[in-house]
Amino acid sequence: TGPLKDMNFSVPEGGGMRFIYQFTSEPPAVSFRATGEKDGIIDFVPKTGILYLNGSLDWETKAVHRLQVESLDEKGNIVKGPYTVTIHVEDINDNPPEFDQIKYTGVVRQNSRSGKPFMYVHATDRDDPTTPHGQLTYSILHHFPNPYTEMLFQIDSVTGAISPSPMGSYYLDPQKQDTFTLVVTAKDMAGMTTNAFTSSADVIITVKESLWKAPPTIHIQENSTQIYPVNISQVHSNEPDVIYDLFEKEKLPRLPFSIDQNGVIYVTEPLDREEKDTYTFFVVTKDNEGELVDKPLHIHVTVEDINDNPPVCQQAVTVLEVQENEGGGSNIGTVFATDMDKEGTLNSRLQFKIQSQVPAVPASDLFFIQQDTGILQLISSSLNKRIASNYSLKVLVTDAVFQTICDVQIHVIDINDRIPIFEKSDYHNVTVAESLPVGTVILEIQATDGDEPATGSSYIIYQVKEGDPNNTFIIETDPETNRGFVKINKALDFEAAPVYNLVINATNPEPLVPGVQYNSSSLTLFKVFVTNVDEPPVFHKTVYKRKVSEDIPVNTLVMTVEAYDPEGDTKIVLKEAQGKHAQYFACRKRLFCKNNAAQKSKTTLILHLDDVNDNPPLLAMDYPPFFCYPLSGGERAFLQATDADEQWYSTFTFSLAGDMNTRNNWEISKVNATHAYLSPKHANFEEKVYNVPVIVNDNGKPPLERKVNLEVNVCKCSSEKSCF
Repeated sequence: TGPLKDMNFSVPEGGGMRFIYQFTSEPPAVSFRATGEKDGIIDFVPKTGILYLNGSLDWETKAVHRLQVESLDEKGNIVKGPYTVTIHVEDINDNPPEFDQIKYTGVVRQNSRSGKPFMYVHATDRDDPTTPHGQLTYSILHHFPNPYTEMLFQIDSVTGAISPSPMGSYYLDPQKQDTFTLVVTAKDMAGMTTNAFTSSADVIITVKESLWKAPPTIHIQENSTQIYPVNISQVHSNEPDVIYDLFEKEKLPRLPFSIDQNGVIYVTEPLDREEKDTYTFFVVTKDNEGELVDKPLHIHVTVEDINDNPPVCQQAVTVLEVQENEGGGSNIGTVFATDMDKEGTLNSRLQFKIQSQVPAVPASDLFFIQQDTGILQLISSSLNKRIASNYSLKVLVTDAVFQTICDVQIHVIDINDRIPIFEKSDYHNVTVAESLPVGTVILEIQATDGDEPATGSSYIIYQVKEGDPNNTFIIETDPETNRGFVKINKALDFEAAPVYNLVINATNPEPLVPGVQYNSSSLTLFKVFVTNVDEPPVFHKTVYKRKVSEDIPVNTLVMTVEAYDPEGDTKIVLKEAQGKHAQYFACRKRLFCKNNAAQKSKTTLILHLDDVNDNPPLLAMDYPPFFCYPLSGGERAFLQATDADEQWYSTFTFSLAGDMNTRNNWEISKVNATHAYLSPKHANFEEKVYNVPVIVNDNGKPPLERKVNLEVNVCKCSSEKSCF
């Protein structure tokens, strides 16, 4: 209840009869009057001023009702008013969604892009669209058939747009399934409550074959004389109003292809198969914003060959060799030629023919060439180097259109049908001293060969066939003269071998032809007498080595040195040690009979000394340590230790010696293997010199120790941080 004034009321729709408000009167008013949009549902009691509903309001029929209310006196005159009373009807969710069609039909192309809508469904709700009551969401309830784990279609929950899902974009195929039925639902309350109303509709989708297909491999004949650009194929997108473009797979200097906005593909210039025989690129479609519409199409182009290349000789001149005793029908070589046209086609098929032979002796047709292989053969075994040592052939090589001449040179080579013959069958004997050095020539020998000079058939190899089991001698051949030089290959030794009875043979590196064999003419003999020379003694070792500790006692035997006389009947005198540090050694001489004291030999003695820990450590300091008075804390002095022994023993420990007073005033801390810090433990030091005993130990077994009394000065310091 309340006084009469402008008022607003909100009343939920439905609900039936209900009290709204009671206006109170003020004298002289005794009653009320209400006019306006009552619509037979809003009622007013004039005497009591009660405003009420006699039925249910409906938001969908009328959302706002406006009344004018005024108070009256006993005579019916207006006391107050009129005032406006506005009743707002509040919507409740009392209407289900309604699709605008009972059944929808749509068409989608195979391979259509995922997420690209091809149809829409639409539903409405009579409830207030500004509230969740009238806000709809779409979803797919059923999918018939559904052969995969995921649906092939998807729907936009807000717009109702239906498009292929990612799986549908890949798997939709009218050959496998050309019709699908979707049960699509529309749900109010923005899909946020299970109490929302839901309606459904069927969607029948027909799948049609994709227009977006890559054409078969495109074949283009090379070096075509057509007017360019030339139409070679066309592609069609599933979507209208797309922009076609080409995308290179290969990084070429230029792509000789283009595409127009109808999807027509052109070749823009003549192609050369020998330069490039295949091309691969992609066709793409884009929308006006540059986004891809269809999956890229893979385009393959093959350049077809024409016969536009002549045969080419693989070599400017083909050089072959043939022995003069080669039999008829023998293969003597091959003439090679190439053709840049496509391999395995008639365009590149080559045929060979001998056009001429020079000289034409002893016949004009000594040679034959296989037509399709280029293999050259002898027709008969009538080659004779003495008649003709070289032949020149002109070979005609042809394909279906072109021809080329290839030059062939054939060298007739001598056969090895002559054996080497020594000028002497016996070179008698040679006397040499056993002291001759290795490499000395002791004899020259000569054999001759009647085959062609400077070939493997006439070159002579000399070898010791018998009498030299240890390869004491070697024979080298002068390639210009075939003269042999017998040289000492190993040191001679009269005592081991005073005489050699040698048998020498002469052979060729090239095998002899069948029926010809080496005989006694290719053998010679001679003897080598070795004379004795008084040789110096020989030590058993060239170098004697020994390792001993440096503290080895005097007169200790460190090594035994032995020598012998190659003559075998003389004793050796080991005399003395010479050289640097020789004063530390002495030889125990063994005196024997010696016929020739002039023969002397030397050897090398190397004695390695192992260090022992025999030097105590030292403190290495340029000046005594000092600290500036008064002490402020944190001062320290650097201590360094050294040792004359090897570095192995140069890891030191530092410690303080002396009474407890020293330990209470000073401390030592190690820095590394050779250094430490000496530091005062407090700042209460007087200005004077302090005696600090320090002990340094090395790491020997046992360790050596040195005690040092350090004089540490606590003094007033100059600006250079040194004592006055």
